[in-house]
Amino acid sequence: MTVRRLAPLTAASLAVAYGLVFFYAPRDADQGIVQKIFYLHVPLAIVTLCGFVAGGVFGALHLRTGDRVWDLRSYVAIHVSIVFAVATLVTGSLWARAAWGHWWVWDEPVLVSFLVVFLLYACYQPLRFAIEDRERQARFAAVFAVMAGAFVPLNFLAVRSAQAFTHPRVLSATGGNMPGSMRLTFLVCLAAMALLYVTLCRLELSAKRLRIGRRRVLEVAA
Repeated sequence: MTVRRLAPLTAASLAVAYGLVFFYAPRDADQGIVQKIFYLHVPLAIVTLCGFVAGGVFGALHLRTGDRVWDLRSYVAIHVSIVFAVATLVTGSLWARAAWGHWWVWDEPVLVSFLVVFLLYACYQPLRFAIEDRERQARFAAVFAVMAGAFVPLNFLAVRSAQAFTHPRVLSATGGNMPGSMRLTFLVCLAAMALLYVTLCRLELSAKRLRIGRRRVLEVAA
């Protein structure tokens, strides 16, 4: 699907999702209106981690085929995921401050593990652009993406097995403690956030391809 079709679909899905957040989902009995940030923060986190894994898959395809298209897709997937990760950390800190009275809780496995993943991927672009040769750059970046992408699910499983756990568990067979209206709202928000991620990736891919095409024209002309 093209960006022109994705953009209005994404805007409509976000409008529906956060309309449900404020006009359909019940207010949490303990946290009140503050809990509404859950519908932004948690979908951001889930889409971010899935995007990092997707970047690893694209990196593996580049190593297998040597096709630079997969390298470009891996780069864009990780780049957009890093932006989403920053938004996740910011919204998480705001929610922690409102709910727990602290901007950060270091003994909470979910928060610390997500920060570790973010710091890991913060090394991606400096590593990539420290290499001038484009072929080596793509190859080394793909290796990093694969290894880091494999770390994400392993880290997630390790956190799930942790004993100390203050952060709410959303991904469970029963849907946590959420009533049906909250669960439905959450799933719609998750779908809308995933659409936003795909739209931003498509938009950046189009911009990158246009820039690459112009650079090749200039190189031929020179």
